[in-house]
Amino acid sequence: MSEEREESKQQPVIVVKKKSGHGGHHGGAWKVAYADFVTAMMAFFLVMWLVNQSDEVKQAVQGYFQNPIGYMQSKGDGVLKGEESPIKSKDGKSVLSSQLERERQLLLDAGERISSAIDNIPELRGLKEFVEIEMTPEGLRIQLIDSDKNQKSNFFDLGSAELKPTTSLLLTAIAFELGKLPNYIVVEGHTDSKPYLGLDGYSNWELSADRANSARKLMQSAGLQAGQIVEIRGNADRRPKFANKPQDPRNRRVAIIVLNEDAADRYLKI
Repeated sequence: MSEEREESKQQPVIVVKKKSGHGGHHGGAWKVAYADFVTAMMAFFLVMWLVNQSDEVKQAVQGYFQNPIGYMQSKGDGVLKGEESPIKSKDGKSVLSSQLERERQLLLDAGERISSAIDNIPELRGLKEFVEIEMTPEGLRIQLIDSDKNQKSNFFDLGSAELKPTTSLLLTAIAFELGKLPNYIVVEGHTDSKPYLGLDGYSNWELSADRANSARKLMQSAGLQAGQIVEIRGNADRRPKFANKPQDPRNRRVAIIVLNEDAADRYLKI
């Protein structure tokens, strides 16, 4: 009897534990923590966005959160009827529309100052008819265009990317005004379709890019902000100004494009 008791004491005791479903030991607590984290991040980015907005936007957001119903009623029809956003400036226009108009006006003013500078600098008056300044969907575009009245280049020697003295003076005046703006800038070079093949395969592609780069170097040394130019484009003869006259000398040009905010956002996301 004592031997049986000793054997029973020596046998190991096996404990069987049953596991519930996968991950059951910690329940759904992690979901709550994750939701809190996402909410905090959303609030953080909302605050960061709001900090960089104009006073009009801040006041509009403040008014809405202080009294959402009253604010919506004070602004007339709401967004559910497909009307304009309730966030408006004092003149009744949407804040976004007002911002776009202000930016457009700033670019137009810069273009007018450049045009006035050309008028006021005697050495540049003869070039005014070859400088085209206009607003485009991308922003303000300033083009230095060759003449169709002679075969000589107004801004570069034929087949060369070296700036003429008057071209350097003109680009200095342009850079002086554009350097005051916060906008990004793209510089393009264009040629006509006359074949150009120099040593080592140098062609209209290299020539158009080198001319744009020469303009960039001069403008950066003459007043543009560091990093303001975001791209140099050499287009050769692929984007002529006069598509029906590919050899027209006026296709030879340098274009300086001051990007508006919308174009810059789309461009920098590429």
